[in-house]
Amino acid sequence: MDELSIKGTILIAEEGYNSTISGLPEDILKFVEILENTFDTKLVYKTSYFAERPFLKAKVRIKQEIVSLRHPVKIEKGIGTHTKSGDWNKIISDKDTIILDTRNDYEVELGTFKGAINPQIEKFSDLTDFVRENFDPKEHKKIAMFCTGGIRCEKFAPLMVEMGFENVYQLEGGILKYLEETPEEQSLWEGECFVFDDRIAVDKNLEGGKTIDNRPLTINPPQKKAK
Repeated sequence: MDELSIKGTILIAEEGYNSTISGLPEDILKFVEILENTFDTKLVYKTSYFAERPFLKAKVRIKQEIVSLRHPVKIEKGIGTHTKSGDWNKIISDKDTIILDTRNDYEVELGTFKGAINPQIEKFSDLTDFVRENFDPKEHKKIAMFCTGGIRCEKFAPLMVEMGFENVYQLEGGILKYLEETPEEQSLWEGECFVFDDRIAVDKNLEGGKTIDNRPLTINPPQKKAK
């Protein structure tokens, strides 16, 4: 990361790895190749462009979980639940489909899909209790879920399958992939998408949103105490 002036964070855990990084296009391509060789895999990644660096430091963190659900999950249960951007509109336009936003309340506040349920949670690990208290596998047969980049759904979709829900769909690549692949005139996304960097949010064209210049006072993501 130092050699190629890459900034951002890489998370590594037994269940996998995830990163959000920034740099010049040619350096990012070189770094992706290094990552693929290091992890012996083919990475699936999303790109967007911004005039300024959204990250200031380079960080690599070893964690117990990529995203903390605090519940054991068999990731393989999620096989067959992934839904491409091109099929997403049809699924969530079905009146029998429950559309579940798996993100935290301060993220949902900036934007979400038309008709989506806001679980009004403060942290991802609260989502399990919300589903248990509000949904019944015998009654709610079709649930489509989404998150920013698809990572949270990679864990929660398998859990929903384990809980007995019959038809579970997760938006592959998350909101960011959907916005990248879906023409604006066909998009069912409303508002902006919260991102965890200095941009604060991106619009339907994955460009810095208006939130940058006019940040709502109610946007209060959890802050870590300085050490």
